[in-house]
Amino acid sequence: MKTLKIAIQKSGRLNEKSVEILKNCGLSFENYKSSLISTVTNFPLEILFLRDDDIPEYVQDGIADLGIVGENVIVETGANVSYLQKLGFGKCSLKIAVKNDSDIDTVAKLDGKVIATSYPVILEKYLKANQVNAQIRNISGSVEIGPGLGLSDAIFDIVSTGGTLKNNGLKPFTSVMNSEAVLVSTPGLEFNTEVVEIVQRIQSVLRARTTKYVVLNVAKENLKAVVDLLPGVKSPTVVPLFEEDWVAVHSVIDEQDFWVKINSLKAAGAQGIVVMPIEKIIT
Repeated sequence: MKTLKIAIQKSGRLNEKSVEILKNCGLSFENYKSSLISTVTNFPLEILFLRDDDIPEYVQDGIADLGIVGENVIVETGANVSYLQKLGFGKCSLKIAVKNDSDIDTVAKLDGKVIATSYPVILEKYLKANQVNAQIRNISGSVEIGPGLGLSDAIFDIVSTGGTLKNNGLKPFTSVMNSEAVLVSTPGLEFNTEVVEIVQRIQSVLRARTTKYVVLNVAKENLKAVVDLLPGVKSPTVVPLFEEDWVAVHSVIDEQDFWVKINSLKAAGAQGIVVMPIEKIIT
């Protein structure tokens, strides 16, 4: 059995969540901050801790079989990788921002201006698509200081909460792309047995995060009305109670659906409603 290699960010905003989701998949390993490689002890897998900019090309070239990286990094590098699963963390937008007192409020007004960025490839494609001729100044590091130092008229950078822009007297005025962490593989490995298992484990963890296990009691005469509100994975489980004419209903439901339906459940006769977290869902 081949030992797979998965590349994740060594440090930065995706590292902690990447380690967390792998451990939630039942993979046992040490997160060695000072090492580039960690061996999983209960699955044929090695974890490579790399710079996020290097991950797409490592996966493309087969040095790593799998990778967890932001979509924006894949687009910027142009790496040829296969997308396996969006992971729901590391969400951000890549936006163009200007100084608060700037009169630039449309993309067209960027014509002839200087834009500082760490993502010149994505920005260049966007400007060409909008027929804007602007100078791109490639900066690796604190892009947001560009306008304040007179290096640029605008910046193009990752925006998560907007706090960094605000602290530097900047305001975003257009969004170019949205990004989140994704699991990718070397092309052709999508159906590898071990890769499929990793994907299934991750999907089970992701499903569990957005669903809850619900147990409630209801009189048999009100059972249909309650069951109609609780679809479950396939259908709710109904268990007789010691008290005659009463049953317990067990179901799995999307958390957002539950809070929408809670009053309807109570009105339909549901009592003693218990809501519990789910560790994993295997379908």
